[in-house]
This record gives sequence, structure tokens and C-alpha cells, in this order.
Amino acid sequence: MYLHAALVALRRELALAWRLLREKGPGQVQFWFIALIIGIAAGFAALLFRLGIERLQAALYRSGDIRLLHSHAETLPWYWVLLIPVAGGLVVGIILNWFTPDGRVRAVADVIEGAALFEGRVERRAGLGSALASFITLSTGGSSGREGPVVHLAAVISTWISRWIKADGITGRDLLGCAVAAAVSASFNAPIAGALFALEVVLRHFAVHAFAPIAIASVAGTVINRIEFGDVTEFALPVAGGVAFYVELPAFLILGLVSGLVAGVLMRAIFITEDLADTLQKHSRLPRVLRPALAGLLLGVMAIFFPHIIGVGYETTSAALTGELLLHEAVVFAVLKVVAVAITIGGRMGGGVFSPSLMLGALTGLAFGIVATSILPEVSGSQTLYALAGMGAVAAAVLGAPISTTLIVFELTGDWQTGIAVMASVSLSSALASRLVERSFFLTQLERRGIHLAAGPQAYLLSTVRVASAMRKLAERRAAPEDQLWALVEDGVYIDANATLEAAMPVFEQSGVSFIPVVTIAGEGAPPELLGALHQVDALKAFNRVLAATAAEEHS
Repeated sequence: MYLHAALVALRRELALAWRLLREKGPGQVQFWFIALIIGIAAGFAALLFRLGIERLQAALYRSGDIRLLHSHAETLPWYWVLLIPVAGGLVVGIILNWFTPDGRVRAVADVIEGAALFEGRVERRAGLGSALASFITLSTGGSSGREGPVVHLAAVISTWISRWIKADGITGRDLLGCAVAAAVSASFNAPIAGALFALEVVLRHFAVHAFAPIAIASVAGTVINRIEFGDVTEFALPVAGGVAFYVELPAFLILGLVSGLVAGVLMRAIFITEDLADTLQKHSRLPRVLRPALAGLLLGVMAIFFPHIIGVGYETTSAALTGELLLHEAVVFAVLKVVAVAITIGGRMGGGVFSPSLMLGALTGLAFGIVATSILPEVSGSQTLYALAGMGAVAAAVLGAPISTTLIVFELTGDWQTGIAVMASVSLSSALASRLVERSFFLTQLERRGIHLAAGPQAYLLSTVRVASAMRKLAERRAAPEDQLWALVEDGVYIDANATLEAAMPVFEQSGVSFIPVVTIAGEGAPPELLGALHQVDALKAFNRVLAATAAEEHS
């Protein structure tokens, strides 16, 4: 009887705790447990995504060692190398046509948008479809990276949990950061960089309240990786000579500028290819389901002659970091990688830019190092040291993440002794590339969609406040005179109730009025229904409130 009473009491307490969790949000200790759960789930998602790609890729290309895929592909019949990416592109097109309304793969940029504008939530159906599409792309020869899809897949997991517990904006963003940190950590076996990537790139602040749960999730993701792969680095480096600081350090500064230019070329190539593909698709009336297949055809033709473009490219990256490539090989492979990545992403096949930027950076650094060490061999260190610095410099410039990328390079290679050389290159490459694009590849992607996050909260927070939430209704005591509102409507000065302050503020500036009629349109040809007025002072107050709340979150 006592046991039964105890079980009933326990069930009552658990039900009460669950109700409090859903209605009032998690407390600090509860939140850390949720962060741990998300970290484990995101870590397993990243691990399974990676293992699945390797298994399917090995089966399609009949390779026993997936790390030697490029070498093995040279022995395959040319038609097999050609047909695999075409078939993969066709499957990707079908998946995206089914799961997404626009045929576009979701990745890191969408996670950043979700953190800034949607209380830490991302699209779930489109996210799952994008993960599946990227899985097929990377398994069938697409020249992109697996980290972007994994980050968005982890964000889908955190979104599901945020909706389940009805998390508010701050909690939802923190959970999103936990998922991203765990995904990056599990992908690279890099717990420090994973946590900082979530803070630097996705949340875009370093608030103290977010650090502990994100660190917990990042460690959990790393443990999942090490259970499968052990405590080993992704790349093994030869013993490198030291840096002759006062003589050789200027060379690494020059490498940073070169890397910034290379990163700018990569990003611009992707955007130009995407625009060209959009134009081609529009004028040729090519069904969007066939766009990835056409990209796969172009990649297959390239892979017949240069199989190094296939997939993530870790074999070529390792060859660059160990100095196994000649100068002309490094230059040619770098150029081809830019073209292949632009075709893959511009053709909407899926994948990310993280791994390609690492490969391109290693090739750039090696080519630069070969030239630099041949000019002044008596004062130069190892060529592979330049490859390491170039890898970090290009990746940091593309991602807009100099801190976390520097740490990822260290954790990928286990080489912490050459930090000053890497940091010197990263600093200048990031500074230069941020002038060539909107601070990073991801923020430029959003800018091209009309989402202005690069300028900071003061630019994008206007789009988070609905006009209907700030207007004064007609029945209110301080409402604007109805006859004046109708006069403005007749003059074409009004705004829809579903619009945001981003659309309303230019109307105030252009019309010079102190209030704008708020209407709703029943349908085409129907007269507008007057709901109330948006006063400029009320709009400014609403904007000030969300700006203050954001500042409080970022500095808490």
C-alpha cells in the first residue's frame, strides 16, 4: 500500500514538473539537462549523417577506403563517374520539389535567420528534406560539405523540443545554439570550436547565460564522435619547422590578404552561378526538379578528368597539408574546386561551404608556401605551415567566424604551436573578405533574400514587429479621427495590418504624416477595411522595446 501511494505521489510530482516546464519554461538545472539531451541527439544526428554518406559513397563508387575515394575514382569507367552525380541530382530535385516550396536547400544561413527572427525556430519539413537532399548530394559526388546540412538538421531537433516545451525566444535561441554546437563538435571532434561557432556565427553574441548549456551540449557531441572514431584529429600533419617570426611573419600577413581574395572569389562564384542558373531556368522553362540533375551532369564531366572535385575532398586536403602536391597541382585543384562548389550549390544540389573552404584554403596556402619558401629558402619554415594557415584563413573569411575557425583548425590538426601564424593570416583574410561581401557567405545569402542581418539588430528587428501589434484601434480613446484616416486611404497612404514596422517606417518618412491608416484587404477588387492607425511614436516605442530586449539578452 505504501509503495502504491509512493508511485502515485511520484507520478503526481512528475506531471506537475512537466506542466511547469511547458507553461513557465525550464529552470536553470532543467535547462542544462535539456541541453545535454539536445547535445546527444544532435551528436548522433551528425555521426549517422557522416557514416551514412561514407557507406553509400563507398557502395556507389565501389571504394574500400572512402578516404582514398579520389584515387579510386580514377580507376572506374568514365560513364560510371559521369552517371552517379546525374542520378544523384535527379533524386535531389525530386526530394526538394516534394519537401520545399521553392526547391532551395536549407543550411546555416537559415539557422542564423531562425535565431534572429523566429525565436530560435527553423522550418522542420523543409529542413528534413534538405538534410536528405544533401545526404544524396554528398554521397553521389556533389562537391560541397556535410557540416551545413548537419547544422540545420540539429536546428530541426532543437526546434521540435522548443515547440514541445513552448520555449520563449531566449530559451529557443539558447537551445538552437546547443544543437549547433553539438553538431559542429561531433562533425569535427572539436568541442571548443563547436561552442564558439554557435555563439559567434549563429547566435552572434557571447552572452554568459548561454555559454554553460552550449558548452554542455558541445561536450556531449564530442563524446558521441569519440565513441565512434576515438580521440584522434581529422588530419595528421608532418613535423613542421618553426616560424622565423620577425622575418617570416610578414609572409603570413600577405597570405591572409591572398586568402581573403580567394574566399571572395569562391563566394562570388557561387552567387554568380546561382544567378545564371536562375536566369537559365526562367528563360528555358527548365523544371526545377531537373536543375540539380543538370548540375550533376556538369560535375560528372569534370570528375571524369579531375576526380578530386568529388565529395568533401578530405583526401586532397590531407595531401595539401602534408605537402604531397606540386605547385601547378595545387593551383589547378583550387580553381577546379571553386568551379565545382559553385556548380553544386548554385545548381541547388545541397551541402555546405565549410569543408570546401578548408580544402581551398589548404591548396591556396600550399601554393603560396611553395613560392614563398623558394624565394627565401634560408629564412623560411615548412610549406605545410602555410597550408595550415591558408586553410584557416580562407575558411574564416567564408564563414565570417575568425575565432571559431582558428580553433577548428587547431583541433582538426592537433597543432597548437603555430597559432601566431594562423591568427595573422586569419585576421587579414577576414578583414578583407568582409569588405567584399556582407561580412560572410551566410549573411550575404540572407542579404540577397532581402533579410538584413549583417547591419545588426537595429536593421532587422523592425521586421519582427507586426503593425497590428503596435496600432491604435478605432475604438480606443486616443485613436486618430476616422475621417482623416479615410482621407489618407484615398490618397494611397495606408498599410496592411499584416505588414511589419520594416515596411511602415519608410511610409512615415515619405509621406511626412504622424500616423498611417491600418487596413485589411478582403480580396482583389474589394474595398479596404479600416482597422485603426499606426502612430509614429507608437512604432518607435515598439522598436525601442525589442531593441532593448535584444541588448539585454546579448549582455546577460
